Amino acid sequence: MEKVSKERKERVMEKVRKAGDPENYETEWDEEGRFKSKEKVKVKRGRASKGAGARFELRVRRDLEEKGRIVDKWSNNVDAKEWKLIIARKIFNPFKKFMVPSAGFPDFISIKQIHDWAYSVIGVEVKMNGNLSKIEKQKCAWYLQNKVFSEIWIARKGEKRGVVEYDDFSEKYGEKYNN
Repeated sequence: MEKVSKERKERVMEKVRKAGDPENYETEWDEEGRFKSKEKVKVKRGRASKGAGARFELRVRRDLEEKGRIVDKWSNNVDAKEWKLIIARKIFNPFKKFMVPSAGFPDFISIKQIHDWAYSVIGVEVKMNGNLSKIEKQKCAWYLQNKVFSEIWIARKGEKRGVVEYDDFSEKYGEKYNN
């Protein structure tokens, strides 16, 4: 049997004490019998953030449609290991008892006719603060290099309440990701 360090043992015992505090912590158990203790305040904050993000995503969709663009949910993603286009995974919803397609990356595909046979195809990623993670930047660069989208916009909250602003990925992140 492996000897357990004193620090690890103390961390585990602290988690056990937290798990036993039903007023401030919510405890979940996984398939292997391990527990995970979460602060109720953080759980509540996470739910509120998820709801705010979904409402903002809907506002962006309506804004693009008002600008005369056709908008649909993008259900593909880029596999960052093999760098190829894949179908976004589906998630089982136990409450509704069926599979729900998860969001791809970027969130939306937006199409607008420019001329008779020419269309503008733009990927739109919705971020309330307008910042992308490193892997998201790499995926955007891949989409542009492989000509999946002509542009990628990052939708973010504007200075004025209720205003949506769009940043062009190529302009915002410049030469580092535009090879």
